[in-house]
Order: sequence, then C-alpha cells, then structure tokens
Amino acid sequence: MKTATIDHQLADWRDKALKLESEVKKVIVGQDKAIKLMNIAIFARGHVLLEGGVGVGKTTLLQSITRGIGGAYERIEGTVDLMPNDLIYHTFLGSDGRPQIDEGPLLRAGENLSVFFFNEINRARPQVHALMLRVMAERHVTAFRREYRLPHMLVFADRNQVEKNETFEIPSAARDRFMMEIPIEIPEDREIRKSLIFNTRFQHAEKLTQQVESDILHFDQLNDFSDTLQEHIQTSDVIEDYALDLWEATQNPVKYGIKLDTVDVSKLIQAGASPRGMGMLLKAARVHAWMMQRENLYPEDIHAVFHEIISHRLAFNSMYESRRTALARELSGHILSQVAVPART
Repeated sequence: MKTATIDHQLADWRDKALKLESEVKKVIVGQDKAIKLMNIAIFARGHVLLEGGVGVGKTTLLQSITRGIGGAYERIEGTVDLMPNDLIYHTFLGSDGRPQIDEGPLLRAGENLSVFFFNEINRARPQVHALMLRVMAERHVTAFRREYRLPHMLVFADRNQVEKNETFEIPSAARDRFMMEIPIEIPEDREIRKSLIFNTRFQHAEKLTQQVESDILHFDQLNDFSDTLQEHIQTSDVIEDYALDLWEATQNPVKYGIKLDTVDVSKLIQAGASPRGMGMLLKAARVHAWMMQRENLYPEDIHAVFHEIISHRLAFNSMYESRRTALARELSGHILSQVAVPART
C-alpha cells in the first residue's frame, strides 16, 4: 500500500476514533479518561477489566461504545452456579414440553459479536473463567460439532468488589490476559453528581445509548486496521531501552531505588510484568501516539497507558493482596517517576 494511501487511511480512522469518543461523552459524563482508554483498547484489540462499584454506568458505557463501533453486544452475569456450558448454550422446555437448546451469549451473534460483557466475573467459578480466557485468547469455540469463530470480539469484565463470600478472584496469570484494568469511578465534580441524580435523561439508559451515532467505526475492519497502525508507528533504540528499564523496575523495584511509604518494596513483589504485558503496553502506546498525530513513539505515550496495563499484572505476596489496588497504583507511579526518562531527540 502506498504511503499516501496509508496516511489517508490513518487520518480518516483517527477522525472516526475521536468522533466515537465525542459521541460517547455526550451520554456518559465524568468518565472522559476511561472513555479514551477504552478507545485505545478497541484499536489495540485488547480485552479490558473494569474496576468500579455498582451503578456507575458500566453497562450503559459499553452499550454506547458498541453502538458506535457496530456489531452485536452480549452480556452474561457471573453467579456461583454458572457453568461453562452456560456461555455456549442453554436448555429449556418448549411449548410442546420437549427439551430445546438455544445458542448462548457467546454464539448468538456469530461473527458479528463485537462486545461481550462479563458482569461480576469473580462470582463465577474457575471452570467458567478457564473457558472464557481460552475463548479470549483463541477467539473461537467448538460447539454442536462445529467451530464458531469470534474474530472481532472484545471482552469487558468487572468484578464484585463488595462481597467476599462465594467469589472466586481471578489469579494473576488470568488477569494477564486482559490488556487493561480501567477504573470507572463516581465523578468527584459536584455539578456532575447533581446532574446524574436529578437530570431525568440519565434515568433511561436505553434512550441515552440511542443518542450515540451508530456505526461510526466498522467493527469488522478493526483487526486489519490495527495491524496497519501498529506497523506504521515507529520506535527508536532509546525508547526500546526505556521500555526495558520499566519492565525491569516492575520485577526488581529495589534496583531502581523505588520506595513506598507504608510497605517494604523488597517484600511486596512476587512477580513483575510479563513479556505479554509489556507487548500489550507497547501496542497500546502506539495507538496513543497515533491518536496524538505522531508517527514515532515517545515516553509520554507509554506513560498514558502504563498504570492501566501494568498495575493489575503485578503479583504481590499474599499478605498485601487486600490492598492490591492502592499499592499497585502507588508502585506504578513511583516506577514512572524513578526510572530515568530519555531525552527527546
């Protein structure tokens, strides 16, 4: 493909990406950073963990994004009695009293499935996690003696962070399958809070999502475009060395002089970021560089996505797991501040 054609394609899709953000922001207020990060994940083709309490608008946000990118949206609720097969099919008695089988949420839309939301994934058992993680990695599943392809599917999952009984936390190796963990928090701005409570438009989620322009992106073209984007954004030896330093700092923060106020860092880390995690970091950073109309990767592109990609990958000693979210954020922040940033050439 000629350079001029690629440049035109990159610019055209950038306009669409920014329009998607703008459209979603019209109906989802106080979540600008989360929307931008989810947009980056879409173009980097990475699955996402959503961090946040109940009733903060995660479902409305995902439905709005799905409307903008096109394709089908499916959802399943995590429960302690959920079985792996419930993702694929469900059985019921038909009007004639005979057992019937229908395709489940993973199969219903076929190759048109673009967004799959697993609500409260930690309330499902590890056997369910195992199937979900395999489908996320392979993007296909075998059922009814045939293979179902899910080439365009992105998985978004959140966790019940209130109840501890009958929950099954996702282990570090499983969290590594998710590109990002993005917080969806209650906005701090008082006027936004007032609007969310008293403005009746926010009480009708379906009407809200209908305000988003449909099919801004072509969901079934995102994989190919993502490959083009990744090939176009260039890195330098200096940036590659900087990324390696950051990686080493997640594995051995003491080496880089990193200290935390309340925890001995030498006793905190069990394992740092994985090679897959660092690959995802650079992939997302390239998307950020493209959105900023750059053709070369800069440190600020890595910084823009570092917390959300690295924090949930840090494996802590068990005594610190109850404080994981705060400690992981604090540690990743210290890594960025302590590891020397290369000068821009």
